[in-house]
Amino acid sequence: MLALDVETTGTDPETARIVAAAVVAVGGTEPDTTAWLLDPGTEVPAEAAAIHGITTEQAQADGRAPGETLPEIVSALAQALSEGCPLVVFRAPYALTVLARECARHDVPFLDGDVAPVIDPAVLDKQAERYRRGRRTLPALCEHYRVRHDGPNDPVQDALAAARLTWRLPRVHPRFAAIPLVDLHLRQRAWAAEQAAGLQAHLRRTDPAATVTADWPLIPPNLAEQSGV
Repeated sequence: MLALDVETTGTDPETARIVAAAVVAVGGTEPDTTAWLLDPGTEVPAEAAAIHGITTEQAQADGRAPGETLPEIVSALAQALSEGCPLVVFRAPYALTVLARECARHDVPFLDGDVAPVIDPAVLDKQAERYRRGRRTLPALCEHYRVRHDGPNDPVQDALAAARLTWRLPRVHPRFAAIPLVDLHLRQRAWAAEQAAGLQAHLRRTDPAATVTADWPLIPPNLAEQSGV
């Protein structure tokens, strides 16, 4: 599997800029990691820097241009998919949509066709334990499933943690292990839509105008709604 994680300037996938990214190939004796630091060309808001630790000054001093880094990120994903390797992306609609919008912004070709197969531990967890109370962030899920997570909001460590969750979930919930990868992708799409509808109904108890995107694993252009990092 190849796990992807991005750190960004904000929570809206339509406008957020990537400041750091990592892909981690898991399946051999040791994880194979590639990481990027980007200069997004805009200010990194203080609230975002407080989460991932990357300031505007650091991004400008040490980051590479998106036009140079984005093709490398997309190439890594495309290579994995061409080999039948699943992409592991925690909260895929956010991360993949941010990446797709950044590619469009910088005239970099994105992945061709349907982005599949994708495994999203957030969707699997919600489907398996839909009534469990508590937070469902990556650190929270790692704690719940007793999965190692060495550095929240570090893209390498977040990608590794997502990969470990993907390994762990079918062992805690064996029904996932019995589903072929292609079918699992399609089922996650349906599950994500159901989960979004449930969350939207919950939010509309207090905000009648609340909307939650049902698209998975990628939000189509011009339909991006605020998702969350």
